[in-house]
Amino acid sequence: MPFTVLIPARLASTRLPDKPLANIGGVPMVVRVAQRAQSSGASRVVVAADHARIVDACTAHGIDALLTRTDHPSGSDRLAEACTRLALPDDAIVVNVQGDEPLIEPALIDAVAAELAAQPEAAMSTAAHAIDSPADFGNPNVVKVVLDARGSALYFSRAPIPWWRDGPASNDGPAVPTAPPPLRHIGIYGYRAGFIRRFPTLAPAPIETTEALEQLRALWHGFRIAVHISDHSPGPGVDTPEDLARVRALFAGR
Repeated sequence: MPFTVLIPARLASTRLPDKPLANIGGVPMVVRVAQRAQSSGASRVVVAADHARIVDACTAHGIDALLTRTDHPSGSDRLAEACTRLALPDDAIVVNVQGDEPLIEPALIDAVAAELAAQPEAAMSTAAHAIDSPADFGNPNVVKVVLDARGSALYFSRAPIPWWRDGPASNDGPAVPTAPPPLRHIGIYGYRAGFIRRFPTLAPAPIETTEALEQLRALWHGFRIAVHISDHSPGPGVDTPEDLARVRALFAGR
């Protein structure tokens, strides 16, 4: 099953300046991400960058990269431009790997691509894993997803869903349901190229604005999102200097 990995990369970051170029074991972070993606079954891995410095860093390490516009409001808009620039056919499967996930598992990338290929009625695919921690369940920075009988997303939320009405009280946070356990959303997406080109033209949804979760736009407009259930949580991403220090330590210990 051929598929392409696209990695959107934006130089500006309020919490971590020049984040894609952050040094991890002597290699820029975005290059580390691309190298992990190259270990998947992807037929091609391309970084879609907003700055020539990112493109130059990728080129220096043998990573395919293209320079996109600087005014895209989101990574999805950047992916749409990249799909057009690469002349990907509408039915081509594209996996969006975030440029701040240097520990992404190649097998997870393959699974998200396979999930979309196996569900032709879905416009997108993504991943999730079970939550067993009350602290994570109650944390608004941990996005939750609830599925339907087909394994497609019913809703994504920062709130603890599903809410266990009769669950035992806990000082650590809301009671975590056990059957089935709640699911933490993992921020990786599969798309068909035709849909990702269409996505930026869809009107933003009120629930998307309220929750600050862009994937809710697809559900709002009636598109299905297939969800792969992973057996374990992904490695830590990098949003802050503290995250970067943790990931650097993990690489140093390998």
